[in-house]
Amino acid sequence: MSFETLGLHPKLLQVVTELGYEQPTDVQVQAIPLALVGDDVMAGAQTGTGKTAAFALPILQRLMTLPPLVEQGAPQQGAKIRALVITPTRELAQQVFDSFIAYGKYSDLKVAVAYGGTSMNVQIKALRAGVDILIATPGRLLDHVFVGNVSLANVETFVLDEADRMLDMGFIIDINRIMKRMPAKRQTLFFSATFSKQVKKLAFSILTDPKMVEVTPENIAADTVQQMVYPVDKKRKSELLAYLIGSRNWQQVLVFTKTKQGSDELAKSLGLDGIKAVSINGDKSQGARQRALDDFKAGKVRVLVATDVAARGLDIQQLEYVVNFDLPFNAEDYVHRIGRTGRAGNIGHAITLMSLDEEWALKAIEELLNTRLPQQWLEGYEPDPSLIETVSVHRGASAEKRRAKSKSKIHQNRGKNAQRRR
Repeated sequence: MSFETLGLHPKLLQVVTELGYEQPTDVQVQAIPLALVGDDVMAGAQTGTGKTAAFALPILQRLMTLPPLVEQGAPQQGAKIRALVITPTRELAQQVFDSFIAYGKYSDLKVAVAYGGTSMNVQIKALRAGVDILIATPGRLLDHVFVGNVSLANVETFVLDEADRMLDMGFIIDINRIMKRMPAKRQTLFFSATFSKQVKKLAFSILTDPKMVEVTPENIAADTVQQMVYPVDKKRKSELLAYLIGSRNWQQVLVFTKTKQGSDELAKSLGLDGIKAVSINGDKSQGARQRALDDFKAGKVRVLVATDVAARGLDIQQLEYVVNFDLPFNAEDYVHRIGRTGRAGNIGHAITLMSLDEEWALKAIEELLNTRLPQQWLEGYEPDPSLIETVSVHRGASAEKRRAKSKSKIHQNRGKNAQRRR
């Protein structure tokens, strides 16, 4: 199937041709025709499947060709946007904005982006100049709404991108506040990589007679990603990572850690081993995060160490290696992490360094994927046998308690951390 068969406007077809898109992906084939006729869509697709184009192209076409759905009544305070896209992270917001700019090259539509960590004044200037499409994170959007910089009363199409991540990051209250300010008569496009009970509950509370689009089984890693687990003592993880990168000549490696402090420490440790590395996390300014990402993409640094705040917002062409330095607290995050590689049909490698106290996390991941991940002990980095015996004694019920305690702590911190991540 070609893009021509989807009913896209000639100007949009010209853009996708110039961008080198030869044929639409599965999610684009299913979602674009539904979105073009105004249906609400509930779409499940793993990362890297082209879902941004699946909602951006029909939004651009409808705004280019159709008159405003909401009548312009009495004057309202703030920019009167016609399409709103909400994303959980700054990086993803910027990525979606860049895509809209690229796809809307031959249209007169104005697009703006708003997220935390950057100047409000620049965003206010863009909003006052007039905006048709706004991409934003929840917190910064509400900042603009509360002071009257933007009105949601004329929103015709609302996109909730990475809905499962929204819930994980504690944005449900903000999402409800945003929805109350939009007209009831609107089109809603709901995209999520995974569909837990909470995600489905949210979807059916905001969608009207939605059409379902499911292009891959839930919570499945891409077939193009080759996965491997290396058991290793926790204190030797950094040493093993440096060995793998150096001995195997990995040139572009994305590494995930659980904590912000851990990401900074690992980047410094790799630097001491002669490997250029930078870190990005929620404590760094947006400018610092963007510079680190730009340097990584340009090949100026070899390793980018990130927390899960970046798991959904990074779009790095032909990234070959993703490393789980720490296993994630939530098994679903493993799928999102390794989804940064193996994109667009390219082969990718997902490497996991697992210490003995993380076996419960690996088990949860394997249950989610319904498969057993291959493991290999590397000579010289085998786990200490005495530690294996100690852990074996306490395995079972105590492991479940540790898992429950960790999850409880994470849930307690989500509310506090959500404000900072905006």
